[in-house]
Amino acid sequence: MEQELSDFLRTTIERELPELRRLSNEAATIRPNGESSWSPKEELGHLIDSAANNHMRFVRGALDGVYRGPGYAQNDWVTIHGYQEMPWDEIVSTWFSYNQLLARVVANVPENRLDADCFIGGKETPETLAFIIEDYVFHMQHHIDHLLGRELVTVYPSQARARARTPTF
Repeated sequence: MEQELSDFLRTTIERELPELRRLSNEAATIRPNGESSWSPKEELGHLIDSAANNHMRFVRGALDGVYRGPGYAQNDWVTIHGYQEMPWDEIVSTWFSYNQLLARVVANVPENRLDADCFIGGKETPETLAFIIEDYVFHMQHHIDHLLGRELVTVYPSQARARARTPTF
C-alpha cells in the first residue's frame, strides 16, 4: 500500500507540473477576490507549507509508530514566506522538488506503520498515517484545481468528513 500511496503522490505532481508551468508570473500574482484571498503564488506556497508540516508527520509516524503534533497557522506561514514576491517558477520548482522527496519518504514507510495513529492540532481522535498521506494528496489536488480555475475542484477526505460532522439544520 505504501507504494500505491507514493505512486498516487508522484503521479499527481507529475501530471500537474506542466499545468502549473503554463501560468505566467503575472497571472500567478493576481488575487481573484481581492486582498482577502490568496493569489496562485500564495496558494501554491501554502502547498509547500503543507508539505513541510506533513513531512514531519509522515516521518514521525513511520519511525515512532505514532505522531502527536500541532496544526499550523496557514495564513501566517504564507505571509512569513513572502510567496507573493517570489518568482512563480521558483515556487513551482520548490513545490515539485519537495513533493518528489515526500513521494520517496512515503515509498519507504513500513507497511505496518501505515496504521500509526496521528494526533494533529490537539485532536483527541487520531487518523491513521495512511489517511493523512492520502488526504494530503487530495488536499493538494483541491488547491491546484482551485488556483488553476478548474470547473471541478477536488474535495479531500478530511474536508468531506468535516462536512459530514457538521449539522445542516
